[in-house]
Amino acid sequence: MQLDLSRFSPAERSTLQLRVLYEGAGYRKFRCSHFEEYSLYQQNERFLSDSQVITFTDLDGKLRAIKPDVTLSIAKNAQPAAGECKKYYYTEQICRPSRESHTFSEISQMGLECIGAVGAAEQAEVVRLALESLASLEVPTVLEVSHMGFVTALLDTLHVDAAARPRLLELLRDKNAHELHAAALQSGLDEAAANALTTILSLHGPFGTTLAAARSQCQCEAQRDALLELQSLFFTRTTVTALHGAELGDAGRGMQLDLSLAGDMEYYNGLVFSGYVAGVPRAVLKGGRYDLLAQRFTPGACALGFALYLDELERLSAPLPPVQQQGTERQWLNIALPKGRLGDKAYGLLAAAGYEANENYNETRKLVVENPEAGVRYFLVKPSDVAIYVEHGAADIGIVGKDILTESGADVYELLDTGMGKCRMCVAGPRNFVDDESRALRVATKFVNIARAHYESIGRDIDIIKLNGSIELAPILGLSDVIVDIVETGTTLKENNLAVLEEFMPISARFIANKASYKFKYAQLTELLNKMKEALAK
Repeated sequence: MQLDLSRFSPAERSTLQLRVLYEGAGYRKFRCSHFEEYSLYQQNERFLSDSQVITFTDLDGKLRAIKPDVTLSIAKNAQPAAGECKKYYYTEQICRPSRESHTFSEISQMGLECIGAVGAAEQAEVVRLALESLASLEVPTVLEVSHMGFVTALLDTLHVDAAARPRLLELLRDKNAHELHAAALQSGLDEAAANALTTILSLHGPFGTTLAAARSQCQCEAQRDALLELQSLFFTRTTVTALHGAELGDAGRGMQLDLSLAGDMEYYNGLVFSGYVAGVPRAVLKGGRYDLLAQRFTPGACALGFALYLDELERLSAPLPPVQQQGTERQWLNIALPKGRLGDKAYGLLAAAGYEANENYNETRKLVVENPEAGVRYFLVKPSDVAIYVEHGAADIGIVGKDILTESGADVYELLDTGMGKCRMCVAGPRNFVDDESRALRVATKFVNIARAHYESIGRDIDIIKLNGSIELAPILGLSDVIVDIVETGTTLKENNLAVLEEFMPISARFIANKASYKFKYAQLTELLNKMKEALAK
């Protein structure tokens, strides 16, 4: 009987097809235990995406954990001999905390790991299998590739302090040029060095042309070596080179280069890559080279692998939302705007850039207004929801205050500081306030995450009191010692005998983009962004 794959869900089809693909490439199935001793994760916490794991005491009295990661288990058990390369694939469930649901979620993964003597041929094979894994989904996909060595070599050449590097890498990943430049200067770099770091953000696009542009930006031999390693992945018959490596051939057409794709320095030490699928709002595939982890269990070993997030693929079988079922003959940009004054300013800016809607959204009860000629739709949402709509792909782009963006922790690209709605995040309290450091400071705020991060950065113990409005009342009535809130003019504080005690974050409206939309609607999105910049400059 012939198996009819069309009757299976996208995740089920992928599981069957990829098993055939991986076994055909010589990978053996690895079966993980449901639980591991907690000490494995405790001792290797820096290699986990989150330190929180579910633990329990087993019947033998040992503290165990529900596995939050598969790679650690494989690296622990592989133990390849010198010169040996072990190849495994897996289909497993892991358990990780969810930022959105504030609880633990079960995640289905399928992936592969190559551990031991990993050379150029093995590396090219893993990238080819990642490309073919995406291609099997039969929808538009892109694999973005980078190399940690290109970024870290530049940081070494510029003598960037180790303490400043995680923040700079975070801003690179977010494509946040405005804050990256400022943070580079703050870390002690001069203007030329800050510009060199920011230029990495422009090294994104088709593999060949971006590779050529990157060569012209190299400042050291280590950067050139990283590019040579990347070039060896993209061997084609039309490229004449003396490099040794495997040929990706036609499979390489789904690959792009993005040198701002910088992974965690504690984990990745070479090649890194992420895969995106049209119709899914976030990366469905992530991988890279993790020699540092492999060598904790097997000295001298190298390792490379990736994981495909099967749960994300189920979105491919979902019907298009009603608003997107109209005008399917063209590609639209869906824009989330905040209701209120900031939304009015943002819409005015977009209208000035040539993206005015066909009807005044302030004079209609419609929740969605359009400009078919320009190919844009506007959604009017609560300001605190803009980043959520963009992160989850309901909107491709949006304009949101930096306060809301930081508080939400949304995984989006922050592409532009519009300069609109300027204010600042402050600590405020009674004019004569003196901090009593012998006890926890009581802080009232609606920005819980921002307040916690600020006081953690200065090592101050606090008790947070979450409020949703009238924050200034808290210290007046003795509910708190101080407040953390946004301040524009300070008039309300002055009229209530309060004062700004500390300013620690500038706030303004930021232009954000969904990460998948940035890949698949890049031309439209960057055209709109450039026109916005021109309108701001007038």
